[in-house]
Amino acid sequence: MHSFTEENYLKAIYHLSDGNNAGVSTNSIAEVTNTKAASVTDMLKKLADKKLINYVKYQGVTLTEIGVKAAVNIIRKHRLWEVFLVEKLGFKWDEVHDIAEELEHINSAVLIDRLDDFLGNPAADPHGDPIPDSTGNFTHKKLVKVSDMKEGQAGTISGVNEHSSAFLKHLEKLGLTLGTKITITDLIEFDGSIMLKADETKERTISREVAKNILVIL
Repeated sequence: MHSFTEENYLKAIYHLSDGNNAGVSTNSIAEVTNTKAASVTDMLKKLADKKLINYVKYQGVTLTEIGVKAAVNIIRKHRLWEVFLVEKLGFKWDEVHDIAEELEHINSAVLIDRLDDFLGNPAADPHGDPIPDSTGNFTHKKLVKVSDMKEGQAGTISGVNEHSSAFLKHLEKLGLTLGTKITITDLIEFDGSIMLKADETKERTISREVAKNILVIL
């Protein structure tokens, strides 16, 4: 059993290390958790005492094997709850993150396994992020940023790098949601913006900032 705060730290460290257990700085953790560096240091010492992280002062923090398992389990719960909220309760994809943040702390393996089965064992959440199975294994798809696509290339939107409500609402207005097929029609050299067609409808222009946060399968 870990506290809500401990679980949030483990998840933050996992995401900051990009899932490959690279060393993470205390300042990075403080920024993500919106916590003072001194408070972060105190929590890291507690997590190290519980053998959840490897922590040496002034060096990067890494998760132990136990820490990785705990972090992945939290992510699994979060993403399954997001699927449930969207598919079964009718929430929009920009409304579910904060609610799932609370539900992810429910500590019942039986409940989550039954939730997974009830949902049909989904491979990804409403934002396209992969959902680990009960053993912690992810099924990764090869995704490409729209900003890296070339003129004439086509693909299907299958994920996003930015999960803020404002960004997701913006994509809704543009008609660029998961499953949408897009074709790049022009790359604007001046500012890096991109013209594209979505589901063969009229062309629209998106900024480079938006393009780098949309992921597609070619």
